[in-house]
Amino acid sequence: MNQTRLFQRLAVSAAVLLAGCSMIPTYERPAAPIATDWPALSAAAAAGTTGSGVAAADIEWQGFFSDPRLRQLIDAALRNNRDLRVAVLNIEQARAQYQIRRADQLPTVGAAVTGSRQPGANEGITSVYTAGLAMTSYEFDFFGRVASLKEAALSQYLATEEGRKSAQISLVAAVANTYLSLLADEELIGITRQTLATREDSFRLSKLRFDNGVSSELDVRQAESLIEAARVSLAQLARQRALDQNALVLLLGQPATGELAVALPAGKGLADMPVMADVPAGLPSDLLTRRPDVRQAEQLLLASNANIGAARAAFFPKISLTASAGSASSHLGNLFQSGSFGWTLAPQLFLPIFDAGRNRAGLASAKVGRDIAVAQYEKSIQTAFREVADALAGRATLGEQLRAQQAQASAEGVRYRLSNLRYQSGIASQLDLLDAQRSLFTAQQAVVQTRLAQLQSQVTLYKVLGGGWKEPGEAAPVANAALAPKP
Repeated sequence: MNQTRLFQRLAVSAAVLLAGCSMIPTYERPAAPIATDWPALSAAAAAGTTGSGVAAADIEWQGFFSDPRLRQLIDAALRNNRDLRVAVLNIEQARAQYQIRRADQLPTVGAAVTGSRQPGANEGITSVYTAGLAMTSYEFDFFGRVASLKEAALSQYLATEEGRKSAQISLVAAVANTYLSLLADEELIGITRQTLATREDSFRLSKLRFDNGVSSELDVRQAESLIEAARVSLAQLARQRALDQNALVLLLGQPATGELAVALPAGKGLADMPVMADVPAGLPSDLLTRRPDVRQAEQLLLASNANIGAARAAFFPKISLTASAGSASSHLGNLFQSGSFGWTLAPQLFLPIFDAGRNRAGLASAKVGRDIAVAQYEKSIQTAFREVADALAGRATLGEQLRAQQAQASAEGVRYRLSNLRYQSGIASQLDLLDAQRSLFTAQQAVVQTRLAQLQSQVTLYKVLGGGWKEPGEAAPVANAALAPKP
């Protein structure tokens, strides 16, 4: 048999491989274990949206956040954050694993030189030397074992890509929320310093009145206590700002200095923040196609389903082929002489008869793995439903809460001015003035904290609806055509 005939037969064998059957169970997406609509309060917020109707997942983060400084921070984080970098490297690793599994479907041919010496007839030594092309232990995948492992690797690769998208969403939201926290810290520090200055003025007045015998030492000590309380708040806020700054540096992957430094412009507050785009909530079923973490869980479920096919195929015969073609000679010196062509063909069929239950255990393990993946997929849907419902509840209530707290702070400001006038006129006691100071400070802090919660709730809603991973000009899948799943 010549070399052309040999390679023709190898090509026919490869065609037989491609026609192999599959033992992968038919995949059916599990029913979503969630309600068909949002809870009452969340549904009201979803129905009352004033957004453009564009889904969050279709709004690029550059279009959602209109603050230029925040955009700079997010861009720096996407370039330098180490967690996101690990997520990208995980994709490359999974891609390589998939390519390994895909290569297992094709023969591995290489150059080989072999030599063997063994006892022969008449107490002599028989020598055989070969050199040429060799194919070792190529498995004919009649029952789809190798193809099932390839499908599992493909699903795991696609899951890592969804994981990267999910990591980017979380990073974008984390940077935005930390940035808002820093601005709130700055505003609260400003309010506290102003309150401290007011209380110091009141203390000096109380001390003067005490020195002139107009008031008692009790008034002085009350004013002094309020000063120290304001200093305690100032120290706490300074510490919180430092912690938030450190958190931002970790998210950015670089120091937040120069153009990335976060500072509240003079005379500005969270109320002066550029408005973020509003997004519609859609239906709960949208989460199945819009949330990368849900799609990641489904890809892992598909991988577990494919592993069942590989475990089933292990019960059937395994046919492999070892072949070689090239020069052969009983003398090493004559190995490459003319007329020394030779070939070997060694097919092997292995049918498992007794394996101490190994294959049954492997199939049982694969089925349990699929059941675990189903539970994790369902849990990811339930988690997504809860997160969106929570964010919608925040949108439904935080606006009214902020309005009420602003009204309370305004009332407390009027109360403080009136109490101060009455105290200056000797009509009201210092206790009334100090109580008004304390209430005003608390109300002003509550306004800032509620406004922060409202802004962060908007960011969270954008995140949990699947927004934050789309990039301008992004080619839809990172996977190229060779890696795309077959229909």
